[in-house]
Amino acid sequence: MERTWSPILTKSYINSRKYAIFYGYRKPNSILMNWTYSLWKFSRPHTIIGTSLSVVALYALAIATTNSTITWLNLEQMLAVWIACLSGNVYIVGLNQLWDVAIDKINKPHLPLAAGEFSLQQGRWIVGVAGILAITVAGLSGMWLLATVAVSLAIGTAYSLPPIRLKQFPFLAAFCIFTVRGIVVNLGLFSHFSQKLIGQESLNPYVWTLTLFILLFTVAIAIFKDVPDLEGDKIYNINTFTLILGKSAVFNISRGVITFCYMGMVYAGIFWLNSFNSDFFISYHLILLGLLWWRSQKVDLEQKRAIANFYQFIWKLFFLEYLLFPVACFLRY
Repeated sequence: MERTWSPILTKSYINSRKYAIFYGYRKPNSILMNWTYSLWKFSRPHTIIGTSLSVVALYALAIATTNSTITWLNLEQMLAVWIACLSGNVYIVGLNQLWDVAIDKINKPHLPLAAGEFSLQQGRWIVGVAGILAITVAGLSGMWLLATVAVSLAIGTAYSLPPIRLKQFPFLAAFCIFTVRGIVVNLGLFSHFSQKLIGQESLNPYVWTLTLFILLFTVAIAIFKDVPDLEGDKIYNINTFTLILGKSAVFNISRGVITFCYMGMVYAGIFWLNSFNSDFFISYHLILLGLLWWRSQKVDLEQKRAIANFYQFIWKLFFLEYLLFPVACFLRY
């Protein structure tokens, strides 16, 4: 019997290699590296980078704002935080893939479960081990880290797992994402680091400012992330802001939210956080704001590739904030 394919699946299959390249995945030449490569895709690299940068940035911010010094002991403590958070990251994104295989075959055919590189059983083992490792390392490291990881895993589970499956509801889905990345991670990890460094939790104006920025920026990421996934979400009745409002409206809202974030940081640099090198702080936010608007003018919302590239550009802006904000804090000395 001749094998038949649906038009959408055929299109997804043909474009899967290109789509993978958009997201930074390149297939290794060595067969021995295939499993590691698949695990890397399974972990969603852009989220791994974001999680890693947040850990390092909040550690550096705690060092700078508590007048502490870098020692081997607190570097080891940071390493434990990194392992716990990365494991939690793999658990959350992996659980989402376990329940979205059919959708991912349309929206993200390069992912290991959708592509058949991992079986469902292998995916379950990876998710289970990652979750246990995250809770174990966090529990051995301190109360604040355990609370941060546990709350993040609980929200991530509610986001993906039936019968709750909050990702079905646009507002609740966005709430899950910006709550974890915007509030739980920033305040929880900073409290953990400050407790380890000076013996008490000390939330200062700098971490509050960064938290507010990341919170609002993550709102933009949360509502824009489904724009490239319009086809699969529509077929499987996953309500998203893109389906409700349309691609153009979501694009403009996301850009507007990020613009508000950058202008808010300029305001903070002038009127609030003026005890450090405000020239550097204000300048880099204005430069990134200019880059955002310059890059956004080139986006063709009718091309999935252009949308995916712009989504990754937004993540790069997110990464840069975690890199540059601690630098601005160190420059105040």
